[in-house]
Amino acid sequence: MAWPYEIAERDHEIQNPTSAEKILLLGSYLRLTAESRVLDVACGRGGPAAILAAAYGCRITGVEIRPEFADVARERVVAAGLNRLVEIRTGDAATIELEPGTLDAALCLGAAFVWGSIADAAAALSPAVRPGGFVAIGEPFWRRWPLPDGVDPEGYVPLPETAARLEAEGFALTGLVAASEDDWDRYEGLHWRAMEEWLAEHPDEELRALHEQRRAEYLRSQRSLLGWAIFVGRKA
Repeated sequence: MAWPYEIAERDHEIQNPTSAEKILLLGSYLRLTAESRVLDVACGRGGPAAILAAAYGCRITGVEIRPEFADVARERVVAAGLNRLVEIRTGDAATIELEPGTLDAALCLGAAFVWGSIADAAAALSPAVRPGGFVAIGEPFWRRWPLPDGVDPEGYVPLPETAARLEAEGFALTGLVAASEDDWDRYEGLHWRAMEEWLAEHPDEELRALHEQRRAEYLRSQRSLLGWAIFVGRKA
């Protein structure tokens, strides 16, 4: 059964285990200015794009495959008076054509799966980033290795190896913005509340079981074992 992100993340301002303060820090790591051109892949409901455009005056193009999220992002941009700076496109980021060397920064926060791993995302975005520009990719990593029996690696690796995957694609690691336990708890807690409220009005045994399984996995192992960070890389 597919996880209903439109329901589970209906209350998320930022759809990753991070905060507005850390997104602002990311903007400083990216050296954003009013002259910067930025791509935000899988921009979701537009949280980071709105924060960065408001703070730095940069021009951002967001691409989001889920129409409901893209619509919310557009509404947020207009409400914040940022429609001259932020454009939201509905579509699959994996299929968009990127003009070579035109971006100062390319963001892919928690959506490297659009191409595969963090290395695949970096390789896909690299041609569009100018020399001296940046990529910022949010990716999980394992805090402990080897993992306990019964825990699926899901293709993720420990922190040093995750950074190495980015560097192997020609980027120097210049910043790391890591999620705290509070960030994770807020991110997951918003999921739980949204799902409980929705299921109270729309009983669904299969979805209830999936929701409870995901919550149990977080409490049992993911909270202590799984990290998440935005890896910032500078292109030579």
